[in-house]
Amino acid sequence: MFQRQLQKTLERFAKAFPVVAITGPRQSGKTTLARSFFSGLKYVSLEDPAELAFAEEDPRGFLARFSKGAIFDEAQRWPALFSYLQGLVDEDRTPGRFVVTGSQQFGLMAGITQSLAGRVGMTRLLPLSLAEIPGELLGSLDEMLLRGGYPALYSGAVHSGDWLASYVATYVERDVRQVLEVRDLMVFQRFLRLCAGRTGQLLNLNALAGEAGISHSTARAWMSVLESSDIVYLLPPYHRNFGKRLVKTPKLYFLDVGLAAWLLGIRSTEVLDMNPSRGALFETLVVSEFLKQRFNQGKPADLYFWRDNSGHEADLLFEKEGRLQMVEIKSGQTVTGDYIRAAQKSIRFAAGEALAPWLIHGGEDTYERHGVHVMGWKTLSKT
Repeated sequence: MFQRQLQKTLERFAKAFPVVAITGPRQSGKTTLARSFFSGLKYVSLEDPAELAFAEEDPRGFLARFSKGAIFDEAQRWPALFSYLQGLVDEDRTPGRFVVTGSQQFGLMAGITQSLAGRVGMTRLLPLSLAEIPGELLGSLDEMLLRGGYPALYSGAVHSGDWLASYVATYVERDVRQVLEVRDLMVFQRFLRLCAGRTGQLLNLNALAGEAGISHSTARAWMSVLESSDIVYLLPPYHRNFGKRLVKTPKLYFLDVGLAAWLLGIRSTEVLDMNPSRGALFETLVVSEFLKQRFNQGKPADLYFWRDNSGHEADLLFEKEGRLQMVEIKSGQTVTGDYIRAAQKSIRFAAGEALAPWLIHGGEDTYERHGVHVMGWKTLSKT
């Protein structure tokens, strides 16, 4: 089992809340982590037809087995659970008594919001971060861009392309189609691949809908479900304008770079090295790493980008110590003068509010240069 950084947050929440929720995409390791960390609790999967039937037909009899607490895996399969848990924890608020996990935040979040507000500590587990992958398994940058971070790809002999193909067919298409009632699978597959081709770019739903051959409202609904299922993330623009005319559209990112690369049809490092999407995939990796670090700490994302109508931009920014930390992202291994100038330029709009900029690049060297903190990609595991 991998050492997951979310464990520290789970330990903190288990001492404060009667219910702890672990959300995240399919196959990110939620069940493994829950069963390992909460090993003293009974485990029940609500994807088991027998267990689900018992719960729906005799809810009180079903729950009577778990008076001392339990882990309810894929809890959104039985929406009534959350109302019953409300009554149980109001009678006995012992911290860490119940754990619920779920892959689709639509169902899980709706139940928690309606019934368990104030009673539950919410966590979010994404695929492995760089810090969670053992050094001997990490490999080169191109290998990381192709493989991504799903734990199954680091714990066996399965080929990443085979596993990702199965993942898309088994989980993404099945789960999303169930929620959206998609009738034409080929259209949805085209939409998904078009989204992968736009990772790291401003989201233009009209153009995306037109290219996919669907209506704007359908594209919006499909994107919402992909986002709620932790397949994609929409990075918002920074909310302060500093007197500039700003782009107000979010940027689209896949939360697993390997999945995005597979959907783009990239199957080897040789193809990746020549592919025009390599820079966007590297940016996807970096942004997802920052998101993982925050979610693992139990914090909101609070990550943004900044771009004005003249093309001045910061690839990523966040507030730090009352000031703004700008991050420039470049996939090249060699840091050029253009890279440094781009990083320096990213802080000009914020004047005295900006900290020294970071430049994260595809090499491994880390140093200071002309007021820019240059960081190799492997330092993301320590950021």
